[in-house]
Amino acid sequence: MPIHPLVTQLRFARSELVRCLEGVSAGDAQRRPLPMNCLSWMVGHMASHEQRCWVIAAQGRTLVPGLEDLVGYGKPASTPPLEDMWAAWRTITQAADEYLDTLTA
Repeated sequence: MPIHPLVTQLRFARSELVRCLEGVSAGDAQRRPLPMNCLSWMVGHMASHEQRCWVIAAQGRTLVPGLEDLVGYGKPASTPPLEDMWAAWRTITQAADEYLDTLTA
């Protein structure tokens, strides 16, 4: 069965995020141009959102405990290590894809 078109769109958006951040150094990713958050926070924030929607709500499990407290909506600004946020991103999106692959139009 074909995958739901919105899943395809989500995967495209993910690939664009990854593409746009290729080559960004760890140091640059932790710089915070006020009033914005840093790039590493944004990677973690997107991972946190996917964990909330596609892993916690849809599958009833939490893969990266504490991520919401670090980079969740409404939480204080932080500058987490980029490597840690990419690791969380990969773990969460892989698990999210297990669920998303079951969705059809």
